[in-house]
Order: sequence, then C-alpha cells, then structure tokens
Amino acid sequence: MDNRPLRVLLIEDNPADARMISEMLKGLPEGVFELESVDRLSTGLERLGDGDGERDVVLLDLSLPDSQGFDTFLKLREKAGAVPIVLLTGLDDEALAVRAVHEGAQDYLNKGQVDGHLLSRAIRYAIERNKLIRELQDALANVKTLSGMIPICAWCRKIRDDKGYWDRVEAYIESRSNATFTHGICPECLAKVQRGKQGGH
Repeated sequence: MDNRPLRVLLIEDNPADARMISEMLKGLPEGVFELESVDRLSTGLERLGDGDGERDVVLLDLSLPDSQGFDTFLKLREKAGAVPIVLLTGLDDEALAVRAVHEGAQDYLNKGQVDGHLLSRAIRYAIERNKLIRELQDALANVKTLSGMIPICAWCRKIRDDKGYWDRVEAYIESRSNATFTHGICPECLAKVQRGKQGGH
C-alpha cells in the first residue's frame, strides 16, 4: 500500500454505531483513514458508482432501513466489484455474516466486540486478501487463455514453444501469465522416494 489515506465507505444507519466507528478510526494514527458514512444501502450504492474515485473498502451493516439481511450483502457485492467488503454485525446477524464470507465478503466484525485496532487490522487484511485473490484470478485467467495443441516431451516433460525451443513447463506458463511456482513433493512421489531409499538398504 502507498502512504495515502485508506478510503473507507461506511454503510450504517445507527448514528451511535456510525459515530463509534468514526471515533475508532480517528483514534488511530492521523491521516491513515478517510471515512465517508451513509445511512442507506441505496446511498452507498450511489457512492460506489459516482465516479469519485474507488473506495478501498466498504464497512457494511446488514440491517438497514432499505435492505435487510443477506440480500443487503448480495446487492452491495454486485455493485462493489473489486472493492472488499467487511461486515459489521450484531449477535443476531452472525450466521448471515458467516454465510456472506463464504460468498465473497472478506471479514465480519461484531459491533459489540470491536475496537480501533481490531477494526484497523480487519480493514487492512481485507484489502490485502482481496488484492491477492484478484492477482490469483488474473493469473488463472491468463493461464486459461493457452489454447491449441502444445507439444510436450513424453520423457522430460519440456514444452516446445512457438519458436521451436524446448523449455520447462514452469517457464512456459510463467512467460505467458502472472503465475509463479514453488516446488515441493507430492505424497505419492514422497512415498516412491522413501520406498526407493528402503530398497537401497
């Protein structure tokens, strides 16, 4: 992240809760967060589509005057695009919040248990996780663009590129996508290695 303030859109209709969130963010190092608060989902959707710069994260209450429950999250998710969503819940909404996390929300916080440092950490983690997910999705999308017949050596598993050179599978994919590789050993190969060692004794 750069040094600019993180732009937070809070969608919360309870003035006391909105004030609590604002005070928590103000109590953290100055200039870290730039908060805009609205009290209706419809207004929040307008803010996301007003062209006034992207928000870095949305804090969403699931119970609003113009939208209730899981449907609130679904409407926001459709409009938010790549902007990560952190849910603010009461005890009655916790099951819905868990369901929303399974459907793409980055996190949820119980309003009765949150403090400034927990809120700050949740916001930052949500932004970082969302960034990593987007990068992975982009890499996978690029890999899926590989098409046609790709010549691969049946012995060494190298791939012949369009210039006739033979290269490692990893290098071939890395040159055509944002993917990178780490190397380990799968359980089946590990078992073969261990059997080979035992047979050599």
